[in-house]
Amino acid sequence: MLALTEPGRSGDKPVRDVPIIPMGDDPGGSDAAGGGMRRPWQTAQRMSSAGGGAGPWSAPSMGDAAEGFLTRAGFDRAPWLAVVFAGGIMAWFALPGPWQWCAAITGGAGMALGALAVWPPGSDADETRANLRLALVACGLVFALGIGVIWARSELIGAEPIARPMVMRLHGAVLEREDQPAEGRIRLTLAVRDAESGTARKVRVNVPLTSFGEDGVPTELSEGAVVSLRARLMPPASPMLPGSYDFARAAWFKGLAATGTMVGRLEVLKPAPEAGGLASVQRWLAAHVRSRVDGSAGAIAAAFASGDRGSISEADEAAMRDSGLTHLLSISGLHVSAVIAAAYFMAIKLLALWPALALRVRLPVVAAGVGALAGVGYTLLTGAEVPTVRSCVAALLVLGALALGREALSLRMVAVAAGFVLLLWPESAIGPSFQMSFSAVLAIIALSTSAPVRRFLAPREEPWWHRTGRNVVMLFVTGVVIELALMPIVLFHFHRAGVYGALANVVAIPLVTFVSMPMIALGLLLDTVGLGGPCWWVVQHSLDLLIGIARFTAGQAGAVTLMPQISDLSIALFVIGGLWLALWRGRARLAGLMPVALASGLVAATPIPDLLVAGDGRQVGITLTADDGSRRLLSLRDSRSTYTRDNLMELAGVAADPVPLAEWRQARCSSAFCTVTINRGGRDWVILLGRGRERVEERALAAACREADIVVSERFLPRSCAPRWLKADRRLLERSGGLSINLADETITRVADRQGSHGWWKSGDQPERKPGSKPT
Repeated sequence: MLALTEPGRSGDKPVRDVPIIPMGDDPGGSDAAGGGMRRPWQTAQRMSSAGGGAGPWSAPSMGDAAEGFLTRAGFDRAPWLAVVFAGGIMAWFALPGPWQWCAAITGGAGMALGALAVWPPGSDADETRANLRLALVACGLVFALGIGVIWARSELIGAEPIARPMVMRLHGAVLEREDQPAEGRIRLTLAVRDAESGTARKVRVNVPLTSFGEDGVPTELSEGAVVSLRARLMPPASPMLPGSYDFARAAWFKGLAATGTMVGRLEVLKPAPEAGGLASVQRWLAAHVRSRVDGSAGAIAAAFASGDRGSISEADEAAMRDSGLTHLLSISGLHVSAVIAAAYFMAIKLLALWPALALRVRLPVVAAGVGALAGVGYTLLTGAEVPTVRSCVAALLVLGALALGREALSLRMVAVAAGFVLLLWPESAIGPSFQMSFSAVLAIIALSTSAPVRRFLAPREEPWWHRTGRNVVMLFVTGVVIELALMPIVLFHFHRAGVYGALANVVAIPLVTFVSMPMIALGLLLDTVGLGGPCWWVVQHSLDLLIGIARFTAGQAGAVTLMPQISDLSIALFVIGGLWLALWRGRARLAGLMPVALASGLVAATPIPDLLVAGDGRQVGITLTADDGSRRLLSLRDSRSTYTRDNLMELAGVAADPVPLAEWRQARCSSAFCTVTINRGGRDWVILLGRGRERVEERALAAACREADIVVSERFLPRSCAPRWLKADRRLLERSGGLSINLADETITRVADRQGSHGWWKSGDQPERKPGSKPT
């Protein structure tokens, strides 16, 4: 250490400095312009490609820019590993078959090996490409790992569906019981063995409550019981239309081989064990809460307390969804955080009253342990669904950070939680629950940690109403950001989204967090001594207010936006842009606005399909413009199924109820067929639609087909039926599944286009799976 006198200062007080060591590349020995020494990584001449000299990686080059960017990013790079892992999982779903999966795994491993070969450790490039090499190696291996994990998961738990619908007697053990009083049924998941082949299967059966008579569901009918019943079973339904819910895929990863409905009576051969598990506690808790709170408020209170949503009516579910409040019904970050925070602060305040303990023990550590136990217990009690597990893991990481004195909220914490969930349930990556949950959390953390928000919320000398006003403004801004982050995902999966959710959440979130949930917990506690009545009164009125907000918001004009199926490219651009905005810091994150803007343009230009054909050929929707200029949907059959009607309306982007084709004055219908002519792309299209299975003379059918451009039928049509453009009969629909047709561009989108050779899709069995039926 040298003691030098700093130039420009009076006196001779020594100051610390480090000697300048010449590196050989700086002829002047110092950076005259900057007044300091030039480091090796700041010297352009040392930035060279692996081969030395000029090349695609010579300075200045893309390699230099990438290395510099990664160097400046520091710890911000870590969350991208979770993104790449999820990308590998999604690539497995997107790619059609095993050889493509193997090629993708090879590509990821090859990228890692290539980076090591081009910039080997210990070489001249080791100093100048260390971060870039690390990024390519880590991303390549993690991407390959994602594909391998989901492939292994599919092979281990995927259940081959039954070949065809059947009615059979089942003898099996009850694995799970789910009460759904709003639907007038209970749902049993049974472990059974096929009588002919001896194959073990897991099936799910709906049991009507009316089958139990006035006595209700017997207490011995729960997990562990052995039952005998007769049921009408069918294979899990494939998507009705391109973009519809894929229940067959969901059932595959749940291990379900069939679903159905009980026919006749149920017999309990062996009652369930007397020692009830968590499921029994959950049902008891839900029933107790419903007995204390009436009506719709009681159903929602039971969902908050136990995760049981089976009592919530369809009308209330729709109102919550269209008002942007449906996230409150799913036990996730808001609820878990409220429980853990309450336990943490209650523990730390109560323990602080004990001076002997407070002086000897770090109270934040003890309180974090109490909060962790409360969070884990609440997660298990409410069913341990993916959003709940994610929230619990993230909350535990926050508690650990608080106990260690580290930053509580960080994107790395979210990445660890996401990686944990994806390792256990990799199939959740393509589900709306996982995507919406993590998108909301990312949006909240990215917004709260941004420099403008920190300046806006920074402590300052001001009246209390100013501080409260800033917090209210921030709550509204947070709601708007969350709505914007979730909008593309909601439209992609559900084809409809609430518009006024940000306004409704400004009141609903504080109401649930600070009134309803604390009162539910306090009411349950005071019920042990019979004093919970006042708490339940508050719960009743607070949740009545919540439902009123939902119904009022959903009932406003323009409250719901409908959108046909947006393309995979659009949602990919939204995801890439959103992640770039959320995970980086500084000006670099603004580059994420470009893919978001491009995706917005693609969504705005999304064409509305002219013709929607279900996979069974029975349900057909035609979109056209009425005389008053409004867009209408014509349906071949006036289906009683709300599931079928909603699918047609959402994928057609039409809010008005469908009009039966037979009632449309421009259509001509007989008992066997309907004919309608529509103009698209500057020409008339004649569409012939089969209405039933009545026998038609072949010569007359062939003549009608020759006059039509498109023929759709649920039955096999003879070869003599040859329309001018498309014959969508049973033979074609068995291979393609449902169809979405754009006549102006003459393009056809098929359900089979997204299925590949994954185990849950069997080309040729579409009529057996009845895609037009609601998943049971």
